[in-house]
Amino acid sequence: MIHMNTPLMETGAGCLLVVDDQEVNIQVVGGVLGKLGFEILPATSAPQAIKRLSVRRPDLILLDLLMPNMDGFALCRQIRDNPDWAEIPIIFLSSADDKDLIVRAFQSGGVDYITKPFNHAELISRVRTHVALKAARDELKQLAEDKDELLGVLTHDLKNHLGGMNMSAELLRDRTEAAADPKLRLLAENISRSSSQMLAFVKEFLANASSDHGLSITPEPISLKEAVSRAVEQHQEAAHRKQLVFQSVLQGNGALVQADPAALNQVLDNLLSNAIKFSPSGRQIRITVSEPGARFIECQVQDEGPGFTAEDKARMFRRYGRLSARPTAGEPSTGLGLSIVKKLVLAMHGELACESTPGNGATFAFRLPRAPSHHEPSP
Repeated sequence: MIHMNTPLMETGAGCLLVVDDQEVNIQVVGGVLGKLGFEILPATSAPQAIKRLSVRRPDLILLDLLMPNMDGFALCRQIRDNPDWAEIPIIFLSSADDKDLIVRAFQSGGVDYITKPFNHAELISRVRTHVALKAARDELKQLAEDKDELLGVLTHDLKNHLGGMNMSAELLRDRTEAAADPKLRLLAENISRSSSQMLAFVKEFLANASSDHGLSITPEPISLKEAVSRAVEQHQEAAHRKQLVFQSVLQGNGALVQADPAALNQVLDNLLSNAIKFSPSGRQIRITVSEPGARFIECQVQDEGPGFTAEDKARMFRRYGRLSARPTAGEPSTGLGLSIVKKLVLAMHGELACESTPGNGATFAFRLPRAPSHHEPSP
């Protein structure tokens, strides 16, 4: 491990782009840092600096603040606006020790500010520090990408294998229901339940990982009533197995919400799945769509399960949050579903709330912005 105070090697220390309209300043900086093994790329103007960047990506940029035509502020902003260069650290160089200029330098994207004439020890120390910090960030970024790639491969492969295992287990369970041997029926049921739990966890893990790495939300006008009707239909079989009854109350005049179709389906899937999991057999699940105001359309999913305590409500939207209420028929519960719901609803500029008291069930309500009509401007 390279510690921050460890001197860099005399060779291969890094590549520096030095931008200054005065060549003598570039020579001074190059003379000091070149002896330490840094490769110096000189540029005497902003256009020349851009040309250098398009050919070679340096580890750090030393940028003169006051230059003719395009000054250091403008060049720094242009560099930051380019995704290929945005993470290159920029140290400003200036003979002006003005607090307002220093503040502007940091606001435009600089990481440090050094005044001329240079103190050689200070220049060396700050350059080494920021080059080492960039190397550490690059290494962490690469490690994170490697981890995500490995997890993605593992979880996708697991999902495929578990999906096949779960289908086989359910067929085996169905065929052993009439078997005379109770131990055989129990073994088949255990296999089916375990494979279902593993498959549910892997699916929610993938959904959570996807939401962590930037949600790709593409809102479009959608009928919330139709989306709810489709989701209820998809969960009818699971509800029927537990002798649960869906009661849908879809009000309103058919106004549309502005939402991402895949995200909305996932929100409804999680909320209806949870309602089924936490409802005892023979109860009712009520799904309501209403228009409480001019800006939003609301959907509520109400169950008759055990409800949640105040402590549950404080942590129910956290990842892997374990709640006091447990599924009523041994269904899998990963602690990821509600955290994903919250991320998706907020990403669609909506609102999410839960009302519940122990012993009286729970009502989850989310609101999504009403889609503008053709003659209305988008918000």
